[in-house]
Amino acid sequence: MALIQFVRNHNDLSTDRGFQFEFFCDRCGNGYQTDFQDAPANLLTDVLGAAGSIFGGLFSTAADVGQRARSAAWEKARDDAFRRAIEQAKPHFTKCKRCGHWVDADCWNPDRGLCKDCAPDLDTEYSVAQTEAAIEQAREKARGVEYVKTEKFKETIVATCSNCGADVKGAKFCPECGTPVKRVAKCKKCGADTGGAKFCPECGTKQ
Repeated sequence: MALIQFVRNHNDLSTDRGFQFEFFCDRCGNGYQTDFQDAPANLLTDVLGAAGSIFGGLFSTAADVGQRARSAAWEKARDDAFRRAIEQAKPHFTKCKRCGHWVDADCWNPDRGLCKDCAPDLDTEYSVAQTEAAIEQAREKARGVEYVKTEKFKETIVATCSNCGADVKGAKFCPECGTPVKRVAKCKKCGADTGGAKFCPECGTKQ
């Protein structure tokens, strides 16, 4: 009997009722699930009988049997089903000769005869590099743009009332207690208190 190949990247979904497998790409994880193959009716009887004789009839459900005991005939049927599943799934995958991974068509570079981990698609990499460069240039340009007007900071911005602590929301008088909101005018160049003057008393900058 020939050995079963192509077995690493798969999951066995078989139950006592039948056989089913899924095969997935080693690179991206996508893949295919084979059709469910019903187990011959006599196999279930053999399994139930094995459970009854070995465990004294303590396990009567298929779930218990699947975990505790399966006949040699069931195991052989499972292997046969696995071989058929492999033949069904294998044409959808290619084995990379460099790294040994089985990959699907999306992760295979046919021009290089290798998977895209070993031989990335250059056009795709060029496109990614262009996009990354464009994003970085956009960030650089964004950093050079002035988004905040300096006039906003010519005076000290008071967020809360000095009397009651309420949020003044930019008002001239507190909306809770009516206390005038005192704002200190600052020089736009040196930050000194201008006292509302047209020119800074410290550096002479026009306000």
